[in-house]
Amino acid sequence: MTDSKPAAKPWGGRFTESTDAFVEEFTASIRFDHRLYRQDIAGSIAHARMLAHVGIISADEAGTISAGLEDIQAEIERGEFDWSVALEDIHMNIEARLIERVGETGKKLHTGRSRNDQVATDLRLYLRDEIDALCTVLHRLQTALVDVAEREADTIMPGFTHLQVAMPISFGHHMLAWEAMLARDHERLLDCRKRVNVMPLGAAALAGTSFPIDRAYSAQLLGFDAPAGNSLDAVSDRDFVIEFCAAASLIMMHLSRFSEELILWSSAQFNFIELPDRFCTGSSIMPQKKNPDVPELVRGKSGRVTGHLISLLMLMKGQPLAYNKDNQEDKEPLFDSVDTLAGSLRVFADMVPAIEVNHTAMAAAAQQGFSTATDLADYLVRKGIAFRDAHEIVGRAVRFGIDEGKDLSEMTLEQLQTFSGSIEADVFEVLSLTGSMAARNHAGGTAPAQVTAAIAAARQRLTR
Repeated sequence: MTDSKPAAKPWGGRFTESTDAFVEEFTASIRFDHRLYRQDIAGSIAHARMLAHVGIISADEAGTISAGLEDIQAEIERGEFDWSVALEDIHMNIEARLIERVGETGKKLHTGRSRNDQVATDLRLYLRDEIDALCTVLHRLQTALVDVAEREADTIMPGFTHLQVAMPISFGHHMLAWEAMLARDHERLLDCRKRVNVMPLGAAALAGTSFPIDRAYSAQLLGFDAPAGNSLDAVSDRDFVIEFCAAASLIMMHLSRFSEELILWSSAQFNFIELPDRFCTGSSIMPQKKNPDVPELVRGKSGRVTGHLISLLMLMKGQPLAYNKDNQEDKEPLFDSVDTLAGSLRVFADMVPAIEVNHTAMAAAAQQGFSTATDLADYLVRKGIAFRDAHEIVGRAVRFGIDEGKDLSEMTLEQLQTFSGSIEADVFEVLSLTGSMAARNHAGGTAPAQVTAAIAAARQRLTR
């Protein structure tokens, strides 16, 4: 009977038959969790040092384990490591190789821990690193938007509501609106990082360990703010993964909205901007085509990240405490969300500074659609007419303009005065595009002076 027991499984002592070959493949996570090797090795080195610190293993044994793990990391990075599906996951692959390299001493590494707290620690270390990297590229994109805003602070474009011309605005002001969205995204990532940076190690399988470990020491070695306070929650919690994917979904939603505008603006119908050739592709049949593939693809990828958020919520919603094998399904959605977000931010950070603006087309578009109608209403209010009455007067003037094919600024003073005797020659100052834009001269407004002030504030924030 003893001979029928499976070999090479660290947990095989209780079993009397080998794992089914398909089940072994089906349940293994090594094909995707091998990317956690740096975090797994860092966590193991810290754990070995802690075991020596409290006297569970000797300092020499900790040194042997640490050196062996560093050699394994070098093996992996040279592409020489033999990943085994039979060993299931990143943890058992590295532990088995460590025992091969350093012998019996390697078998002591897993004292006082479980794969449950080990994988949770690895994931938190991984996500902490990725959040830091994402914040760096997000900062680069925010800076690019501020640079464009500064360059185009005086550029007039039509502002839209319902995709209908509403009022003249500064293109720089529009760019700062995107930067404001990304600033909130940056804050969300930093806030998420605080909850990521809590250490599960020491929770072991679910209840802690009987060994006299020093979790605060391990947390210090790994740069965590503190050990997790409850062992059950420490091994089963994936809120931090879900929270990150929620933040990632918001960022991708913002990039998708930005993409939609870039796609519209670069079309022949708008002709507001020109995207650099290196971020576009052509058609296999239509020689004239220049397709905005990068923003189109980012717009499409946003749904992918949102889908990962939903899948993670569904993954966790029915799980009892503590750890369950379901949680193996957290990694692929997380990894793909990180990769998709990182790629999307990088390509936008590269593309945005190189956008060329068609100032003439933007100004011409702003001249259409009676974009200064609200300015005329405001003018009448300043002449003592109630706003609702002013609204009615301007509405009739617009109707006349539609019938005659004239913008408000193109009407004669006599024509305008047929709608209200309060209109005088100074009305044309408020009906110009520059006058309309400059009139919104308050904090948060589109007046170039306010845009310049907002740029200075954004730069100060981004340099903190």
